[in-house]
Amino acid sequence: MKKKLLFRLFAGLLGGIAINYSITIGISVVIGDGNYYPCVPSLIERFGDEVAAVIIQAVLSAVLGAGFAGCSIIWEKEEWSLFKQTSIYFLIVSVLMMTAAYICEWMEHSVKGVLSYFVIFFAIFIVVWIVQYMIWKVRISKIKEGIQKNN
Repeated sequence: MKKKLLFRLFAGLLGGIAINYSITIGISVVIGDGNYYPCVPSLIERFGDEVAAVIIQAVLSAVLGAGFAGCSIIWEKEEWSLFKQTSIYFLIVSVLMMTAAYICEWMEHSVKGVLSYFVIFFAIFIVVWIVQYMIWKVRISKIKEGIQKNN
């Protein structure tokens, strides 16, 4: 279990950085003026220079990726109810996401900005959760069918 957790943390760390840079490349392509935008201008202003801002964003993206991946171990706690698994996972990743988003200036620093960001995060979480639930429901159904055929 410990080895699996460490692997997930490391893979998530790399995934977080990869997703971060994919998003910045995508944003730069969409803007389309030939420049690369590694982070929001307000983050550069806050930390004094672009290098510091990019390092902060990369580190927080790595922490975010590691957190999401590491917390996936929660879904393997078979003695916990689905509600408990979902609640604990959501609580942890929400704190991670909101903290990183606030520090990286991905949201407006106001009550409205934080609430808007949280609502969007919550909506995405719900959609992903429902999709995953349906996928697992179909998989379990197919396993049950296979077992019934073999009996």
